[in-house]
Amino acid sequence: MARDKYLTSPPNLSGMPPGVPYIIGNEAAERFSYYGMKSVLTVFMAHYLLNQSGVLAPMNDNQAYMYSHVFVLGVYALPVLGAILADGFFGKYRTILSLSIVYCLGNLTLACMATTWGIAIGQRTMLAIGLFLICLGAGGIKPCVSANVGDQFGESNKHLLSKMFGWFYFSINAGSFISSILCPWLLANPKWGPGWAFGIPGIAMLIATLFFWGGRNKMVHVPPAGLSYLKETFSKEGLITLGRIAMVYVFILVFWALWGMSNGVEWTLQAEKMDLHWMGMNLIAAQVQTANPILILIFIPIVNYLIYPAIDKIFPLTPLRKIGIGLFITALSFVVIVWIQSQIDAGMKPSINWQLLAYVILTLGEAMVSITGLEFSYTQAPNSMKSSVMALWLLTVASGEGFVALVNKWILGGGHKLSAYQYFSFFTWLMFGAAIVFVIVACFYKGRTYLQTQLTPDEIATEPILHSGTPS
Repeated sequence: MARDKYLTSPPNLSGMPPGVPYIIGNEAAERFSYYGMKSVLTVFMAHYLLNQSGVLAPMNDNQAYMYSHVFVLGVYALPVLGAILADGFFGKYRTILSLSIVYCLGNLTLACMATTWGIAIGQRTMLAIGLFLICLGAGGIKPCVSANVGDQFGESNKHLLSKMFGWFYFSINAGSFISSILCPWLLANPKWGPGWAFGIPGIAMLIATLFFWGGRNKMVHVPPAGLSYLKETFSKEGLITLGRIAMVYVFILVFWALWGMSNGVEWTLQAEKMDLHWMGMNLIAAQVQTANPILILIFIPIVNYLIYPAIDKIFPLTPLRKIGIGLFITALSFVVIVWIQSQIDAGMKPSINWQLLAYVILTLGEAMVSITGLEFSYTQAPNSMKSSVMALWLLTVASGEGFVALVNKWILGGGHKLSAYQYFSFFTWLMFGAAIVFVIVACFYKGRTYLQTQLTPDEIATEPILHSGTPS
C-alpha cells in the first residue's frame, strides 16, 4: 500500500471532512460487536459452557466474574500497545486495519465454539484464544480510532470538533445499546443459542473493518513519527504536556468512579429496594441502568445544539468549562441517590422514578465530561502523541473503577463499616470537592492546542508528505 497516494494532512475545508462518516460508521459497528459479545460472555461461561464430550460443564459464578474482569482489564491495558504502534511505527490507519483483522479472528473463534469441531477442541480453549485475540484487537484500536477522527480536522474546521466528537460518542452508545438488547436474547433463545449470540457481533466487526477500509481514500493518513515519537514524548515539552493533561485527568478519574457505580452493582442494589413499578410494567432492578445509553442518545444533540449555544451567550464555553459544569452536575445526581437512600433507611419504598431522575442528571454530566474529554485529549496532545494521550484518557476509565474497588476493599478489609447512606454521601462530597478544586486548577491551566498542519488543495497536489504541525 503506497503511502503517498493518500492525503497526509487535512484539506482546507470549512465543513465536515469526507473521511468522518467512515470512521464513525466503523466505530458504531465495532462497539455493537464489543458490547454485544461482552453482554453474553459472563452468562455463557456460567451457564452454557460445554466440555469436550458436549456435556454441560459451566464455570461457577465467581470464576465467570473473574475471567470477565480479566478480559476487560486486558482491553483497557492494551491501548498502550496500540498507541505505541500507531504513533511510533505504523500510523493510525494501518494499526486500526491490521488489529481489526485480529479482532475479527477473535470473534470468529468465539462463534465457532458451538460447532462440533469447536467442542472437540474444547470450548474453554477456544474461549481463551478468542478473548485473547479480541483483547489485542479491541484494546489496540481503542486509542487510535478517536485520534484518527481528530486527524481529519485542521484550523479551518476545528470549530466542528466538538460536534464531531459528540456524534462519535453517539455512535458508541447507539451500537452498544442495540447489541446489549439483541445478543442476550439470541443466547437465551434455543433457536439461536451461543453460535448466533457470538456470531452476530463477529459479523458486525467484519462490517466495521470493511467499512473502515472502504473509506481509505477519503481519510487523512498521518504517517507515524518513527523514533522521533520517543524523542518528543520524553522531551521537556512532551513531559510537561503530559503532566498538564494528567493534572486534568485526576478529576475526570473521580467522575468515572461515580459513573461506574451507576452502571454497576451499587445503583442496582439500591434499585432492588425501590418500587420498580413503572408505566404499567414491573422492572427488573438490573434493567434500570439501560436508561443511561438511551438518555445519552437523547442528550448529545440537545447539549450540542441547544444547551451549549444557550450557555455560550452568557459566557464563552471552553472545554475545561464544559468539564467543570459536568462535574458539578454529576455530583448533583448523587445528591438524589443519597436522598433515595435516606428514604429507604427510613423504611419507605420510594418510586424508581427518583433513580431515573438521578440517571437523567448523571447522563447530562456525562455528555459534558466524557465527550468534551475526548476533544480535550485530542487537541492538547502533540501531533506525534495523539494515540498515546488517548490511551492515557482510557486509563482514567480503568483507574476510576480501580478507585471504587480500593474504597470497597478499605471498607470490607479494614473493618470500616459504612452504611449505604454514608457510602453514597462520601462519593457525593468527593465529587463536589473534586469539582471545586478542578475549577481552581482550570483557572491556572495553560494549554496549547495542537492540530495537524493544514495544506491548501494546491499544496496537497504537489507535496503529499507529513508535516509535523505547529501548536496554535
